[in-house]
Amino acid sequence: MKHTSVATRRTWLRGLLVGGLAAAALPGCGFRLRGADLRFAFATLRLQAPADSDVLQGLRAQLRAAGVTVLEAGGPPPAAAPSSAPAADVILQVLQDQRERVVVGTTAAGQVRELALRRRLRFALRTPSGRELIPATELFQERELSFSETVVLGKEAEEALLFDDMRAALLRQWLMLLSRAPAPQKP
Repeated sequence: MKHTSVATRRTWLRGLLVGGLAAAALPGCGFRLRGADLRFAFATLRLQAPADSDVLQGLRAQLRAAGVTVLEAGGPPPAAAPSSAPAADVILQVLQDQRERVVVGTTAAGQVRELALRRRLRFALRTPSGRELIPATELFQERELSFSETVVLGKEAEEALLFDDMRAALLRQWLMLLSRAPAPQKP
C-alpha cells in the first residue's frame, strides 16, 4: 500500500516539475500574455471624442493603469492652451464609435430570424503639431445572432453579452495599435 502512494507521489511531483519547467521556458521563446506590460511611447494623451461610450471608458482606465495621463477634449485646445495647462504628447481623435443591429434574415412570414450585431470604431493618433502617428484607422467587429420572438428576454441578454465581447475585442486591438505607435518627437 505504501509503495503505491510513493509511486503516485513521485508521478505527481514529476508532472509538477515538468509543468514548472515548461512554464518557466515560455517567456524565453517570446510568449507573453495578451496585453501584458503594454508600454506606450507617450506619457500624456488628449482624447477628442464626439460622445462617451463603454469603449472609451475602458480605454481611459487601461491607459491610466499603464501610467498615461489622459486629458479630456473639454479643456483648452493644444494651440490655445495657456502655459499652465498640461500639454499632451499626442492627440487621439475618435472619428466614429458606432453600434449597429441589422436584420440579415427573416422568415416567410416576415419575422426576424437572424441579426448581425456590429461595432465600428474609427480613430487617428497625431501629435499636437499635426504629424500623423496612426492615420485614420477603422476597427470592426461583427457577431451573428439568431432571433426568436418566443425568447425575447434571453436573446436580449445574449445580445448584450455579444456587444460586450465586441467591446472587449475592440479595446484589445485599440490598445495594441496605440502601444505600437511611434514616439512623438519633442519640439
